[in-house]
Amino acid sequence: MTVQEDNHTEEKKSLSFVEQLVEEDLAKGKNGGRIQTRFPPEPNGYLHIGHAKAICMDFGIAEKYNGICNLRFDDTNPSKENNEYVENILNDISWLGFKWENIYYASDYFEKLWDFAVWMIREGHAYIDEQTAEQIAEQKGTPTTPGVASPYRDRPIEESLKLFEQMNTPEAVEGSMVLRAKLDMANSNMHFRDPIIYRIIHIPHHRTGTKWHAYPMYDFAHGQSDYFEGVTHSICTLEFVPHRPLYDHLIDFLKEMDGTSDVMDDNRPRQIEFNRLNLTYTVMSKRKLHALVEEHAVSGWDDPRMPTLCGMRRRGYSPESIRNFIKSIGYTKFDALNDVALLEAAVRDDLNKKACRVSAVLNPVKLVITNYPDGESEEMEAINNPENEADGTHTITFSKNLWIERDDFMEDAPRKFFRMTPGKEVRLKNAYIVKCTGCTKNENGDIIEIQAEYDPQSKSGMEGANRKVKGTLHWVSADHCQQAEVREYDRLFYVENPGADERDFHELLNPDSLHIFKNCYVEEYAANKKPGEYLQFQRIGYFMADPDSSASHLVFNKTVGLKDAWAKVKK
Repeated sequence: MTVQEDNHTEEKKSLSFVEQLVEEDLAKGKNGGRIQTRFPPEPNGYLHIGHAKAICMDFGIAEKYNGICNLRFDDTNPSKENNEYVENILNDISWLGFKWENIYYASDYFEKLWDFAVWMIREGHAYIDEQTAEQIAEQKGTPTTPGVASPYRDRPIEESLKLFEQMNTPEAVEGSMVLRAKLDMANSNMHFRDPIIYRIIHIPHHRTGTKWHAYPMYDFAHGQSDYFEGVTHSICTLEFVPHRPLYDHLIDFLKEMDGTSDVMDDNRPRQIEFNRLNLTYTVMSKRKLHALVEEHAVSGWDDPRMPTLCGMRRRGYSPESIRNFIKSIGYTKFDALNDVALLEAAVRDDLNKKACRVSAVLNPVKLVITNYPDGESEEMEAINNPENEADGTHTITFSKNLWIERDDFMEDAPRKFFRMTPGKEVRLKNAYIVKCTGCTKNENGDIIEIQAEYDPQSKSGMEGANRKVKGTLHWVSADHCQQAEVREYDRLFYVENPGADERDFHELLNPDSLHIFKNCYVEEYAANKKPGEYLQFQRIGYFMADPDSSASHLVFNKTVGLKDAWAKVKK
């Protein structure tokens, strides 16, 4: 095998199975070498990280093979959809870094779909059924036993046409009748057993208002919309595999209606299914996410504990970290439960490259440098990001009175405690080496102040100041900092796979998923940071200012720690 052939083989192995199928179609010259995908969300909620996996695939395929990806809102159920969801979906896709070619709506095709349904009735492929939903469900049968035909299955065509027109009137009663495709009540695929394709809904539509009272079902609108738009590859998740034969069958009817049934299948979308994204300690069910929001178990769709993209953005996740995580887990035909720690590792890895390093103390105790001049202060240079020299530096003020982390001091410390303890030296980051000389306690025995002396010749960057000490602590000047609230998040659910747990999901909520620290201090440089700016609180973790933050009340969200502390907790 030549080097060129070997490289080609390796490149082929690195492709996802979806990319391999697309390349096969391109090699065969299908669709004239044209690639067109679509991302088709229903605007009935906010996008979550599971949707991000589909977004990365749909837009990524188009981007990689010089095609186009359209955004199409599947707005066929006005009882659950509104413009708030539309606007947030647009915002989330843009935030992830993708651009759509066109924006479409299933409602753009309501006239075409209605005409198609009328054609199906005229051709004997559909009929009006006036049974209840319960009766229809009972007659469906099971995958191993055939269904029972509706008593309305052979109703006269003209009668079904008349009733179909009545369905689309304000007087029609919801649930009084449906339009069903007349297919095969004995088919082993349950989706073929005369599926409902239209139902009555009187709630005004967010785009069409009260023009329509009868709306197409998802299976009747989805494939047809793909066909109308010229989609070449309809990529979706594995739960749609059983829907694929019906998708193709309805397109066969469309081609028959259009008189193109004898034309080669180049213009038929190729359906490809991949595994959904499931995360530990997380639920992706829109119904459950709705419940969390409506019952105020979380602060809203953008609560930083939520798996929604807006929640992750508010928490401080970067779009690149989400895309990198999705790329790392890949696309297969087998469902799996991914460890949320892998997502957090991707976030940590990306933020390490872009986060500005600042000082903050979350659990403060006063440190007084007893031999430092009263009333004096000096500016210390702090590197913004050691991973990127171009990010430059900023200054942090040093003074006699400082705040340090309470956990960084121990009066009677073990031998391997390399932080502050009486009689030992530590370096204050970007500043001086200090030696602890003692501490002051209150009447309850709580430490309220620590004393230390500094070495004036040990300032960071000073010639000869690099003598070794084993501990380095962060700090802020008590007279040159601002108080802040810090919100620290844990898993929203305390069980590993809440989606598969048979208990009510409310019982699985982690009661300790949010901790709020109100008496925190941040250096003044950090106080000026805004939502969207990535920060690393040195020695603590990655943080971002929350939209609730204001000049008079600073609020920061903890994005992720510097290390995976959760793995240790589980052991």
